[in-house]
Amino acid sequence: MKASKDFLRVAIVVSRYNSEYTDRLLDGAYRALRDEGLDSDRVNVIRVPGAFEIPVVAAKLANSGEYDTVICLGAVIRSDTPHFEYVAGEAARGIMQASLDSGVPVIFGVMTLNTADQAEVRTRNDDSNRGYEAAKVGVEMAQTISNI
Repeated sequence: MKASKDFLRVAIVVSRYNSEYTDRLLDGAYRALRDEGLDSDRVNVIRVPGAFEIPVVAAKLANSGEYDTVICLGAVIRSDTPHFEYVAGEAARGIMQASLDSGVPVIFGVMTLNTADQAEVRTRNDDSNRGYEAAKVGVEMAQTISNI
C-alpha cells in the first residue's frame, strides 16, 4: 500500500489508564494528523485498559494489512513499587516487536514518567504534546517505508 497522505490509514491504540493524560495525547495526535492533511475517517482509535495491553492490539493492527502506521499512546507513572519497570519495559519491548514483525511503523508514544507534573508538561495543547509528536513520527515513518 503506497502511503501518500491522501491514502494513509492510521490506527491509534490508546490506554484508558491515566486517561486524564492519555485523552490529551489522543487530542494531540488528532491535531497532528489534521495538520498533515488527514481526515478523521482515515483514523481508527482502539482503547485498551492499560499500557501493558497495547502491544497485542498494536501487533494485530499492524499485521492486518489495513494500516500504514500504528500509533501507541499511554502514560506510565512511577510509584513506590517496581510495577512501573515491568509495565514500561514490556510495553516498549512489545511495541518494538510488533513493528519489527509486521514491517509497519508502530510508534512508541507511551510516556514513561517519574511524576504527574511531568505528564502535565508533556500533554499540553501545543506542538510539544507527546501524542502530537508520535503522530507526526507515524506519518513520516509510513511515508519513509512506502518509499523504500
